[in-house]
Amino acid sequence: QVQLVESGGGLVPPGGSLRLSCAASGSISGVLAMGWYRQTPGKEREFVAVATSSGTTIYADSVKGRFTITRDNVKKTIDLQMNSLKPEDTAVYYCNFRFLTTTYWGQGTQVTVSS
Repeated sequence: QVQLVESGGGLVPPGGSLRLSCAASGSISGVLAMGWYRQTPGKEREFVAVATSSGTTIYADSVKGRFTITRDNVKKTIDLQMNSLKPEDTAVYYCNFRFLTTTYWGQGTQVTVSS
């Protein structure tokens, strides 16, 4: 069993930066990918970024060049550095750890980009 806790969200003006963190507890043996998604009311949860257990990273087109995902397999954490934030980045951000048969989600952290 795995539990995930996100932190680092908040209110930031357009053009600002935030760094989100996700800490996992429990065994992550066999994890296939660790990533970030986001969701706004009335919309589907959308992919933001993912890192495989070997370090390959993939980003949504909407965040390429602005966001960076990093992971620490020893500490069992993933971070999302968000730069040049835009109002459309406003959402609840969720981390997930994906295994062959199970995906675990955190409870989310709110990011609001507004002046």
